[in-house]
Amino acid sequence: MDWLRGLLRIGGGPAPVHRVVDISSGPGVVTYLLARTFPDAEVVAADRSPGILEQVRSRAAAQGMADRIVIQLTYFRREFHALGSADLIWSRNGVHQMGDQQAALRSMVACLRPGGLLAICESGLPPRFLPRDIGMGRPGLQTRLDAAAEDAFGEMRGQLPGSAATVEDWPAMLADAGLIPSGTRSFFTDLPSPLGISAREYLHMHLTRLRDQIGDRLDLEDRATLEQLLDSDTSAGILGRPDAFYLTAATVHTARPCRSSV
Repeated sequence: MDWLRGLLRIGGGPAPVHRVVDISSGPGVVTYLLARTFPDAEVVAADRSPGILEQVRSRAAAQGMADRIVIQLTYFRREFHALGSADLIWSRNGVHQMGDQQAALRSMVACLRPGGLLAICESGLPPRFLPRDIGMGRPGLQTRLDAAAEDAFGEMRGQLPGSAATVEDWPAMLADAGLIPSGTRSFFTDLPSPLGISAREYLHMHLTRLRDQIGDRLDLEDRATLEQLLDSDTSAGILGRPDAFYLTAATVHTARPCRSSV
């Protein structure tokens, strides 16, 4: 958030930020951070799940920001214009959910006010949380989980309405959308072993989701190993393993309108 705020500075002083849009907001964790970082702005949480948006509403009320954080149900592909204009548009893992990613970026640009900033959090590094050899099953389980998840992701992309293949060079894609790239940074999360209980519970949820999404892509041995990791009653499970850690990186790409449009 501090980095984004710094990118919005003009002539050594902060640029006015009156409206922020959080695309694919999820339950509103980043929405709240945006509202706290830009205290004079209305922040719009846009998502396609009514249930998720109710979580945003509850979080905003609990944080005393119900008057500044608004929710907007949108399906994006047809309704970018309904989001209205903004000084800052943020999207974390939202563009890859749209069939034509380049067209989606152009639609976001159309909502960006002169002097504003578009920040896209895509790519980065997938989480690593297990050593190569975990003492059960074949070594290298996590690499095979990553490969199966990548195949499933590719199939998901291919089934999206209007799906179009593109080279995912995000700075080049932002430039092709009519913006000037203004910086890319990766932000690391590094939690060494032994993990606390909240991180272990997160990993249990992550592995449960993987089992449900790609379990049928794994061979019988890997599926059995995954079930052992999800067993909450043994020390071999992810909730009790002393060797579990968490390491990942999120990469944010930013761009702003050409000077001639300001």
